[in-house]
Formats: sequence, structure tokens, C-alpha cells
Amino acid sequence: MLMRTDPFRELDRLAQHTLAAASGGTWSRPAAMAMDAYRHGDEFVVEFDLPGVDPKGVELSVERNVLTVRAERRPAPRDEHIELQVAERPLGVFSRQLFLGDALDTDHIQAAYERGVLTLRIPVAERAKPRTIAIATEGAGREAIDA
Repeated sequence: MLMRTDPFRELDRLAQHTLAAASGGTWSRPAAMAMDAYRHGDEFVVEFDLPGVDPKGVELSVERNVLTVRAERRPAPRDEHIELQVAERPLGVFSRQLFLGDALDTDHIQAAYERGVLTLRIPVAERAKPRTIAIATEGAGREAIDA
């Protein structure tokens, strides 16, 4: 069987994918959103950059141990007499999924949205925190050993 190859086909596909991600995504193919994650004491903190997104356009869900964040940035309403010169801020749908370990308490996640940053605080589950275990010995009382 004879096949024609186009050496630039893959390059075109990658360019289209990159441009779609830079301009935001669609509900069927959302773009990724930037985030930072760190541990602070007995909780994990995750911050997502969502400048210009209305808090009503943000959806958070947890199914089993998968946290899904979806957000939509829509164009601002403009006067019909305004002629847009430059439009570089991405519009569309953004999404990110995080796989949370069993050591996190997904029932007590707290979310706050301030100045374009969505901050999630996920507490460490009690069963995952370090604790002291008492050891029984013969002829003596119990002695605590740090675990």
C-alpha cells in the first residue's frame, strides 16, 4: 500500500494545539491553568491563577480522591463603538485535575477566591498524622514511644 507523508503535518498539529491552549479551551477540550501547591503545617495548600474569572464561573468537585477545578473566562461586555486593538488575554474554559492521596481529608476542603487567585486548603487526615503509640512491657506499666 502506498502512503503519502507530509513532514509538516505533525508540526501543524502541535502548533494548533499550542495556539488553542494559549487562547483558552472549550468545554470538550479545556486548557490547563497555572498552579502552585505546598504543605503548610497540617494542610496542603493549592493556589490556581484565574485572573479575570468571575467566581460564579468556577466549579470545584471531588469524586473519590480526584479533585477537579473548572473555570470559564468570558469576554467582558463592550460598547459596540469600541474597536479592540489587542486581545491577548486567554478566554474560554480552563481545567485541572489533582489526584489526592488517602492521607488528605477531602471532606473538609476549604476554598477561597481573592484577587484572581483560587486557594484550596486540604487538611491532612487524622489517621495520617504522626502519633505516639503506647507499648506494654512485662512487669511494668505502659511506656510511650514516639512513632
